[in-house]
Amino acid sequence: MATKTQQKTTWMTIRPRFLPLSLKVDRRAPITALIILMVTLVVLVFSISYGEYDITPWEVLQTLTGTLPDDHADARNYNLVVHTFRLPRILTAFLVGMALATSGAIMQGITRNPLAEPGILGVSAGAGLAAVSIIVWLDNVPLSLLPWAAFGGALATAVAIYVLSWKQSGSAPIRLILIGVAFAAVLGALTTFMLVFGDINDVQQAYVWLAGSVYGRNWEHVHTLGAWLLVLLPLAIFSARQLNTLGLGDEIARGLGTRVELQRLLLLVISVALAAAAVAVAGTIGFVGLVAPHITRRLVGPSHEGLIPITALFGGALLVLADLIGRSIIAPSELPIGIVTALIGAPYFVYLLYRYR
Repeated sequence: MATKTQQKTTWMTIRPRFLPLSLKVDRRAPITALIILMVTLVVLVFSISYGEYDITPWEVLQTLTGTLPDDHADARNYNLVVHTFRLPRILTAFLVGMALATSGAIMQGITRNPLAEPGILGVSAGAGLAAVSIIVWLDNVPLSLLPWAAFGGALATAVAIYVLSWKQSGSAPIRLILIGVAFAAVLGALTTFMLVFGDINDVQQAYVWLAGSVYGRNWEHVHTLGAWLLVLLPLAIFSARQLNTLGLGDEIARGLGTRVELQRLLLLVISVALAAAAVAVAGTIGFVGLVAPHITRRLVGPSHEGLIPITALFGGALLVLADLIGRSIIAPSELPIGIVTALIGAPYFVYLLYRYR
């Protein structure tokens, strides 16, 4: 009897007033989200304050809230540094982390495999190849076109992987992963081939981009990626129930009335679009989509209604912290954020391989 009571008090139901749906989330989710947001804000303030032009955290808060006295000697410089140079970069890192983490959570739900993520399944490689083609071979391409090109490359890769993994009974999750790994290798080789024969200046820019970096990102990048997330994140959250059903297995999901292949395809498109938008803005950043869902699953449980938003927040916080580490570890130079996440994620990936062998 105690067990049933405990199970009842573990969950809470959220019913939006103007939407005909309900979300069942773990009761730990709101507290966890609040803690992650608080930590993110602290890291954001310290990240803005750190640099060649030092600003105290208190002055950063005053600048952000518009309470810095007008007669302050460095008021104009502080506004320039904070609002023009540092804040857009950090917000871009946060949004990229949200996109990659959510994409990874969806892919792990689709494939029912804890090792799935956009980089491993070849989606990031497809987006990277399309974006590198734009950077190396086309001149004066507007920034707003890059996410669409990356999305096209990622979607083409995902469709090819999905078709090749198809069996008579449907698409097998394990085949999705194996074929995705093979595609990632082939597309990586094609990207390298393009870089070898491209113009040296464009190739240099592409190499920096491929390392994964938010250096020099501005408000245009924030607005571009933010517009994509404004559409895709709600779609991911509203699709959480379908992910829960797919996690029970294809046969059970069909028995519950779910159109398995259609739902899997729609979820794959959402995941691909999230990964492509992130790759287009910040380059290929690995392991965020692997690490973030794993950690948050331990914090708020496996139900995707709570897992997806918490994973998005955690992924954003992780990249903001990684950006601060990359800027400070070899100052005054900096490590690209993709290298920092690789240094964090690779050991964690080895641990997961050992755990799930």
